[in-house]
Amino acid sequence: MDTNVLHGQSFPLGATVYKNGVNFSIFSKSSMGMELLLFDQATAPQPSRVISLDPNHNRTFFYWHVFVPGVSAGQVYAYRAHGAFAPEQGHRFDGAKVLLDPYAKVIANWEHYSREAASRPGDNCAQALRGVVVDTTIYDWEDDESPSTPYAKTVIYELHIDAFTRHPNSGVSSEKRGTYAGLIEKIPYLKELGITAVELMPIHQFDPQDAPLGLTNYWGYSTVAFFAPHAAYSSHHDSLGVIDEFRDMVKALHREGIEVILDVVFNHTAEGNHLGPTLSFRGLENSVYYILEDDRIHYRDYSGCGNTVKANHPVVGKLILDCLHYWVAEMHVDGFRFDLASVLSRNRVGEPDENSPMLWTIDSDPALASTKIIAEAWDAAGLYQVGSFSGDRFAEWNGPYRDDVRRFVRGDNDTVGKLAARIMASPDIYPSPDREPNRSINFVTCHDGFTLNDLVSYNIKHNEANKETNRDGMNDNYSWNCGTEGETDDPAIETLRLRQIKNLLTILFTSQGTPMMLMGDEIQRSQLGNNNAYCQNNELSWFDWSFVEKHTDLLRFVRKLIDLTQSLYIFQQERILQVTFASHLPHIVWHGVRLGEPGWERDSHSLAFTLRHPEKAEYLHIMLNAYWQPLAFELPLLGTGDCWHCIIDTARPSPDDFCDFDTAPCVLGEDCLVEARSAVVLMTMPN
Repeated sequence: MDTNVLHGQSFPLGATVYKNGVNFSIFSKSSMGMELLLFDQATAPQPSRVISLDPNHNRTFFYWHVFVPGVSAGQVYAYRAHGAFAPEQGHRFDGAKVLLDPYAKVIANWEHYSREAASRPGDNCAQALRGVVVDTTIYDWEDDESPSTPYAKTVIYELHIDAFTRHPNSGVSSEKRGTYAGLIEKIPYLKELGITAVELMPIHQFDPQDAPLGLTNYWGYSTVAFFAPHAAYSSHHDSLGVIDEFRDMVKALHREGIEVILDVVFNHTAEGNHLGPTLSFRGLENSVYYILEDDRIHYRDYSGCGNTVKANHPVVGKLILDCLHYWVAEMHVDGFRFDLASVLSRNRVGEPDENSPMLWTIDSDPALASTKIIAEAWDAAGLYQVGSFSGDRFAEWNGPYRDDVRRFVRGDNDTVGKLAARIMASPDIYPSPDREPNRSINFVTCHDGFTLNDLVSYNIKHNEANKETNRDGMNDNYSWNCGTEGETDDPAIETLRLRQIKNLLTILFTSQGTPMMLMGDEIQRSQLGNNNAYCQNNELSWFDWSFVEKHTDLLRFVRKLIDLTQSLYIFQQERILQVTFASHLPHIVWHGVRLGEPGWERDSHSLAFTLRHPEKAEYLHIMLNAYWQPLAFELPLLGTGDCWHCIIDTARPSPDDFCDFDTAPCVLGEDCLVEARSAVVLMTMPN
């Protein structure tokens, strides 16, 4: 035993800095020996010091711990866990493998990291990842506060940190492209667009090598360490710089009233299936961290990524909760979107649990009470819980909203009734009268699938570049190419596609619920028909900033659309609208081409609705024509001297597609002709 170390304590887990040294603590119930490795440099091939922990002196129940005097923040460290390699018993201990601390807050040695070396037998020390000791108490937050924007006033923008500023034409200096610092420089763009929250695709440290040969895992759904920000998104060269750069980004966004929501992946890890690498969890306590098959050798895979985290085990549940606390308390994030969140509802053997302890703990935790918690309420094994997800607080990605809006705008039959429910914040899916309509996260596109431009440009996916023979990605996209597959210079098709994009956005932002849009949809960003670009770190995924000028007319439309809906109380309701012709409360009335006669028939392709907030004198009439011929819609009668102003007409070219109220033309007569495949929004301010 090393006589220059102290007993240490089991709590807190991870590496904790004190005035005279660092306390290390790690969970491993079944290991028979544990070594703490200390490295002089992040890239040193071998440790300068190996501390063997005495099971009688440095172990309390299932926790190995030691206090090392004289070390401080910046110390690079890792572990080796010794025990039985008996997969049939669920044990995969391998003393030759260097392991990450699950609570490590910075990860180093990416320069020499090899996923292959971690997957094959033998010592991988020189090519292994290591943690870095962090003191999170010394950062100056400068009185930073969360914007705490209610869902009712929230507009979410899903973006990828690297892709947003990686393009050479981003205007960001080369050393800051694709970084947290690069995003800071683009905050004015987000602010002008009208965004109130950015939902960041995974920034937890992930394994970019977890991808087909020659490609990279670009999206980041391959977590290595849940407490550590992804190091490659930092413009700093020193290991600890990533922590402050991330916090600088959060602080800068908060100053402009923009919240930060993290896409978190607690359903699986980068260690993959039984042939995958030993990086951390499987080498520390395989059967605790993962749900195993009955043969104990293989992993149950409800994530589609090779393994499934055993979230409802107390130790794993504590890690998840500690992680969420850390990102809120120390990194000041404002919320979380839980990837494949239904996995977290599965019990220790993988069966769905209607009252998942993990989900209810997150839902009721006081430290998370002010955060947004958003569930992707399904998993890759068919468990679909949209409308029935656990908890009182979770908002949900509304998958049916995406599909039903797409199908209506495409011109499918039997869509009008479903569209009406989606516009109403889906009371058929969320029937509880106490549920806020804005807990429905409405979206037409997200990272997973076609971009908005590709949705109206491709009938089928084109994922050949992913090297999986086009087998990956969704097959049911409810898309329509408007007459030609892919890129075209046919002006008629380009005009129709732009109109369809505006139709989809108009429905999105005039629906009750919280709107979310995908990065670049406002400037017709394309992935050339690839609907699963998770491994494409190239211009296919990058935000092309030249499109800001090329598609400035659409950008103008989106900015004004967001500004309009954000300025009206009728779109900020915290209760489901009444469906009635007369009420002193905010309400909605459904129509077809004739007033009060919505066409619920299977072959109907049109819908109109009136929105009114009597107290705020807000009065709108919205007409949606997905038919391939113009339709005349009857208009609600107005008082003497009043007139319907045409704010939006997606059939008109810019700038007439969106007119400010003061300059919007009046619609004369008792009806309004709505062109084929277009949307019209009328507004009046009654005398």
